[in-house]
Amino acid sequence: MSDDHQNTPRGMKRGLTRYGDEEFSLYLRKAFIKAMGYSDDALSRPVIGIVNTFSAYNACHANVPPLIEAVKRGVMLAGGLPMEFPTISLHESFSFPTSMYLRNLMSMDTEEMLLALPMDACVLIGGCDKTVPAQLMAAASADVPAIQVVTGPMLSGTHREERVGACTDCRRFWGEYRGGRIDATEINEVEGRLAPSAGTCGVMGTASTMACMTEALGMMLPGGAAIPAVSAERLRHGEAAGTRAMALAKEGLKPSTIMTPAAFENALRVLLAIGGSTNAIVHLAAIAGRLGIELDMPAFDALGADTPVLVDLKPTGQYYMDDLHKAGGMAPILRALKPLLNVDCMTVSGRTLGEEIDASPPAFPQDVVHPLDNPIHSGGGIAFLKGNLAGEGAIIKQAAGTADLMVHEGPAMVFDSLEDLATRIDAPDLDVTPDSVLILRNAGPKGAPGMPEAGYIPIPKKLAQQGVKDMVRISDCRMSGTAFGSIVLHATPEAAVGGPLALVETGDTVRLDVPNRRLDMDVSDEELARRRAAWSPPATTHAERGYKKLYMDHVTQADEGVDFDFLTQRPFNAKTPR
Repeated sequence: MSDDHQNTPRGMKRGLTRYGDEEFSLYLRKAFIKAMGYSDDALSRPVIGIVNTFSAYNACHANVPPLIEAVKRGVMLAGGLPMEFPTISLHESFSFPTSMYLRNLMSMDTEEMLLALPMDACVLIGGCDKTVPAQLMAAASADVPAIQVVTGPMLSGTHREERVGACTDCRRFWGEYRGGRIDATEINEVEGRLAPSAGTCGVMGTASTMACMTEALGMMLPGGAAIPAVSAERLRHGEAAGTRAMALAKEGLKPSTIMTPAAFENALRVLLAIGGSTNAIVHLAAIAGRLGIELDMPAFDALGADTPVLVDLKPTGQYYMDDLHKAGGMAPILRALKPLLNVDCMTVSGRTLGEEIDASPPAFPQDVVHPLDNPIHSGGGIAFLKGNLAGEGAIIKQAAGTADLMVHEGPAMVFDSLEDLATRIDAPDLDVTPDSVLILRNAGPKGAPGMPEAGYIPIPKKLAQQGVKDMVRISDCRMSGTAFGSIVLHATPEAAVGGPLALVETGDTVRLDVPNRRLDMDVSDEELARRRAAWSPPATTHAERGYKKLYMDHVTQADEGVDFDFLTQRPFNAKTPR
């Protein structure tokens, strides 16, 4: 513990409101907090803040109230004073235009509360996709001792004779409905079976991916990533986090000490090994960017050469998150990856990652997590593409694509916006074949705005009805981590700021060559220059007031995490992977 930490004011004496008289400030603070019923003994204790992200709009966070009580119990058993406080809560399906648009706002809300309220350490409770990234971004910026707790995945359900879970099966059944293979009665029945309990999506979607990466990053206590939301073990984990937060307050172990370039590299290894969400790349770039660390995409792509997909979970495999929990959670994954990990990285537990792996429960027979010599998929779950259509880079989750489409050539069918896509995708006279390459542009950080999960472009109805289930699709937006298909994402720069997607035209020949990491359009440099000279930005990128103006004026591109430029540390001082 540093001298600065020893000399920092504690508990209710931290961050006193500035009236020009600190003794008066403390007197006034205690006078008002005593109205909540606290005794002098309680107010003399270390204070542990607990972020409350419960919302009636957020089923992923439905278990937050009992989880908060468990964290409080852990704090009080360790002799501290727990203080919960609310922040913005985001749910992917209940955020217009998209939760990604509001992620930075949530990070700002959380950061300012961490700095404004008196607390010696904090427990961050998140779950649905953007909430954990927002909280880790805030923790990186505020650098207050913090520990992440997630709400946990929901249980899987059943539809007739079939096991189902949100939200990979959501998309599969919707595809069947669009193709006319199930009727309106059955899709309504399915709707009531996909999310049978509280918690985040029960597959390796973005929420589960971020939970696993957070444990690998060192910001979560071991074992916390995969515990189901409705399990009693989830509450015991919350209690343990509360107790550990008290130790963090004493030790002064800060997020900046834990989230190092080497730790981010560990998280990226895990991303590849779990067949995780492409969204995690954007989020990790944002978290790292708060610490001045650049995400090196070519170096990340190179990790895939010796980091195969080991976890047999949907959307790249067959199992669900409750199966991963039964198989041991992150322990078998980290144990398998240990030769590839930076095991000397410090974690929020106070022990190194290597020490935690060695202390994990012994292995037992299971078939959810495979060994390195018998992977689910080799060659990298996510590939980084360059070329005259990829610009500075695009990505594809090749582990969730169709093998025959990883090398493909076909004519482009371009949609200029989300509205254009919605209007024309199901037109009977749409000039497409199974070989066509569907391209959606002006759907990136500024173009949409908010870089929505629209990259899972639906198969045109006329082709879906013929049984076509996958096509090459390209966009400058994102797709859900629960989605699957041969889908190129995050083309950077986006079309709305003049990236290469702005220049492609319907009918241009597009070539995707994943083994050689290429994405190109068969258009000459001279013709591209002519098109660029004629291009002008869409009017939708302009805003007059409010948060939208702040967003449009300051949001960065996908390669820098779609964060606000004024929230990041620049210039970069390090890279990851190293």
